[in-house]
Amino acid sequence: MKISHLDHLVITVSDIPTTLNFYQKVLGMTVVEFGGGRFAVAFGQQKINLHQHGQEFEPKAESVQVGSSDLCFITQTSLMDVVTHIEQQGVAIIEGPIERTGAMGKIVSIYIRDPDGNLIELANYLHHGKDSLDANNEPSK
Repeated sequence: MKISHLDHLVITVSDIPTTLNFYQKVLGMTVVEFGGGRFAVAFGQQKINLHQHGQEFEPKAESVQVGSSDLCFITQTSLMDVVTHIEQQGVAIIEGPIERTGAMGKIVSIYIRDPDGNLIELANYLHHGKDSLDANNEPSK
C-alpha cells in the first residue's frame, strides 16, 4: 500500500460555532456544511471535520479529548504578515517566530491556540537561499 495524501482529520470541540468562527476569521479557512448538519473547515485540498464533544459522529476515535490536537499549517502568506494579522485578531502568539523542521524541510513558525486550547503552528518553508532566521527573528535573505 502507498498512502498519497491526507484527505481530512477530525477534531472534537467544545462549541462548533465558536470553532468555525476562529478557523474562518483568524485562519482564513472556509466553512463547509455537509451530511445533514455536520461541519468542517476547509483549506487547500483538505478539511478538518468538527465533532461536538459528547455528540461525536460514529465511528470515532477510541479516546476523544477536546484541546489535545497539535496541528501545523503551511501558509503562502509571509510569516510577518501572519503575525500582524494574528495580533489584529487579538490572538496571543505563544511562541515564535522560531525555526522548526516540517515534512519537506526547514520552516519558520509561530504558535497560537484555538478556543479549545489546540496548539496551532503557522509556518513558512525556508527556501531560495533562506536557511535561517536573522537577529530580528525574520528569515535571512
